[in-house]
Amino acid sequence: MNLRGVLAIYVQEMSRTLRTAMQSILAPVISTSLYFIVFGAAIGTRIQEIDGVSYGAFIVPGLIMMMLLMQSVTNAAVGIYFPKFTGTIYEYLSAPISSFEIVLGFVGAAATKTVILGAIILITAGFFVPLEIQHPVWMVAFLVLTAISFSLFGFIIGIWADGFEQLNIVPMLFITPLTFLGGSFYSISVLPEPWSTISLFNPVVYLISGFRWSFYSISDVNVVVSLGAISVFMLACLGVIYWMFNTGYRLKS
Repeated sequence: MNLRGVLAIYVQEMSRTLRTAMQSILAPVISTSLYFIVFGAAIGTRIQEIDGVSYGAFIVPGLIMMMLLMQSVTNAAVGIYFPKFTGTIYEYLSAPISSFEIVLGFVGAAATKTVILGAIILITAGFFVPLEIQHPVWMVAFLVLTAISFSLFGFIIGIWADGFEQLNIVPMLFITPLTFLGGSFYSISVLPEPWSTISLFNPVVYLISGFRWSFYSISDVNVVVSLGAISVFMLACLGVIYWMFNTGYRLKS
C-alpha cells in the first residue's frame, strides 16, 4: 500500500478544514448548541422524561447523530467534488496510487473531521444537560461506523454530482428530513399506528436508536439490528464506489 500517497491526501483534506475552521467546526457546534437551548428549554419544560431519561438528555444522541450524518456526507462530497471541478482528479487517477488508497485518504479525512466534531458536541452537551454513557465502547463504535459509512455515501454523491446544486440536493432533501423523522427528538414508540411501523422503514431510526442505547440502554429497535443496518449500508457504499472506479463513472469524462 502506498501509505505516503494516502497520507498526502489525508493531510491535504485535514488542512482544508483548518483553513475553514469557522465553517467546518464552529458553525456546526453553534447550530447544535442552539438545538439544545431551544428544545431543552422550550420543549423540555413540557416533556419531563422519556423512558426514565430527562428530555434534554434524551435528545443528545439524536442531535449528535443528526450532525454526524450531515457533516459526514458534506465533508466527503465536497472533498472529492472539487478535484473533479478543477480537473485535478486526473492527477489522482494517473498517480501511482490505487482507487482504494484514494478512497482511504478522502474518506478517512472526512470521517476524522466528523468524529472530532462529534466529540466536541458531546463535550458541549455536557454543559447543558447531565450526560450518562453506559456503554462507552459501543458509543465510540457507533460514532466511528456512522462517520465512515456516511463519508462513503458522501464520496459517492461527490462523484455523482455535476454541479453545486446536485451536491447539496441529497443532504438537504433526503438526509435532513430522514433525520428529523428518525427519532432525533422523540421515541418512535410514542407514534400511533401506522406511523410507528412506517418509521421502521427509515434507516436513520436504526442509527439513532443504536447510538441512544449506548448512552442510556434504551432503544426503539434491537441494538444488534442497528449494527447490522449500518454495516450493510457501509458495504453497499463500498460496492458502489468500487463500481464507479471500475467503470470510470463520471471520473474519466
